Amino acid sequence: MDLFNGQSEAPKPKAGAGTAPLAARMRPQTLDEIHGQDHILGADKLLRRAIEADRINSIILYGPPGCGKTTLAEVIAMTTNRRFERTSGVLANVAILRKLLEGASHWKKMNGQETILFIDEIHRFNKAQQDVLLPYVENGDIILIGATTHNPFFFINTPLNSRSQIFQLQSLDEASVIQVLKRALDAPTGLNGLVAASDDGLAHLAAVCEGDARRALNALEIAALTTPPEDDGMVRLTRHEIEESVQKKAVLYDHDEDEHYDTISAFIKSVRGSDPNAAVYWLAKMLYAGEDPRFIARRLVILASEDIGNADPRGLTLAVSAMQAVEFIGMPEGRITLSQATTYLACAPKSNAAYLALNAALDDIKEGRTLPVPKHLQSGPKPDKGSVSYKYAHNGEDHFVDQEYAPTDKIYYEPTEQGYEETIRKRIEYWNSLRGKKH
Repeated sequence: MDLFNGQSEAPKPKAGAGTAPLAARMRPQTLDEIHGQDHILGADKLLRRAIEADRINSIILYGPPGCGKTTLAEVIAMTTNRRFERTSGVLANVAILRKLLEGASHWKKMNGQETILFIDEIHRFNKAQQDVLLPYVENGDIILIGATTHNPFFFINTPLNSRSQIFQLQSLDEASVIQVLKRALDAPTGLNGLVAASDDGLAHLAAVCEGDARRALNALEIAALTTPPEDDGMVRLTRHEIEESVQKKAVLYDHDEDEHYDTISAFIKSVRGSDPNAAVYWLAKMLYAGEDPRFIARRLVILASEDIGNADPRGLTLAVSAMQAVEFIGMPEGRITLSQATTYLACAPKSNAAYLALNAALDDIKEGRTLPVPKHLQSGPKPDKGSVSYKYAHNGEDHFVDQEYAPTDKIYYEPTEQGYEETIRKRIEYWNSLRGKKH
């Protein structure tokens, strides 16, 4: 019997030969078959109620690959009484888009029926293409459903966002991926009960596919097609066959999307939080996924001043040296330098006092507290400078003289007791004692 078509006469098909891929055949047909999105499709949730009542307005579905954005749009298409059209941000230019939109407008005038226009990968539309949609959305000629892996607040025009409800779909958790796989094993439209997979094999597949149900189903299909059946005709998959079907783990990491920003954020926060192990993990993930090592090095230079500062002045020197070394030696050896810099900075004493000092001074200036330069600090002779003279600091005891350098007593830089800043703090306290001030 053919494990794909359930026909006893048909030979076992080869992958991709005249049969829809398993992931396509297992695409959910109803809301109840969609796994892992209970936060928007659970009982009494707004989106579910709107779909079931056929009262849906323009929406943008946002989430990682394989989480069910296109699936949800197609379920909506099957449950609605409205006309349904679809296109893609990859394929549709302005001319194609206008033809679809004008057709929807004409259809509504002639038949009184609205059109749902599904646009996959809507983030690929440029500003002009997105602007074409606006009047049709605003006039109700179309109900827009956009799907994107990119953050719509960054990649979709603000006017289009404001006319749509944005729903964020999540990566499927491992339990949900396993449910999808088990359904595919048993369903007549799937593997029809002719393939069995071990629990640890399914668990491994769910883990390495990182919430991408499509990728998990593709891997299961490859394993099923490449594993010989046993004497009873069953294909039995162990963890070994499943591991072979996945091969190298593809890390979820898109260089211009949320995963890029989330990972570098986790990296920086781990270094700031003095956790070298977490920091090295995020560094490894970025390097494995092909992140530009120069980008990582630049972020370490910024962190060395912002989060370590004078608590360990060597941190900035090391970070700059690492950046230069990465530029000079390239990859893959540059990863070693990045690891050294990452672990050093993670373990260094931390202080953001210099960063806070600058921000406080900038805030005062923005609020209008612009101070005049004291006359004795001005450059060159001035008619109104009078007899006030500048005192040369190196002529004083300990290379210090008591004079005003800014007409304010406000303290901006407050060194901590961390690392070398403790020495700086004591030095400032000494100078302030000579001025008769308290710090």
